[in-house]
Amino acid sequence: MAHGFGHLAKIRGIVYYRLSPFEQKAFKGIISKGVPNMVRRIMDQAPYVVPPLALAYIIYDQTEKEHRRLLRKNPADFENDK
Repeated sequence: MAHGFGHLAKIRGIVYYRLSPFEQKAFKGIISKGVPNMVRRIMDQAPYVVPPLALAYIIYDQTEKEHRRLLRKNPADFENDK
């Protein structure tokens, strides 16, 4: 039983074809097919992701501006001070 994992049983009538890991090309087509596929997937999801993120940014920005405005003192309140 000196076989590797996956070769422990003898099964008759089934033919297994395997490709050696040394003959595989792990990064074949990564530029020609992988990058365009990634861009397509991002563009497919953009309509669902971008509007909520833009709305959240607008709300955050306006809230921060209003907070900074409320922290300032009104100069008109201190005109008659000596």
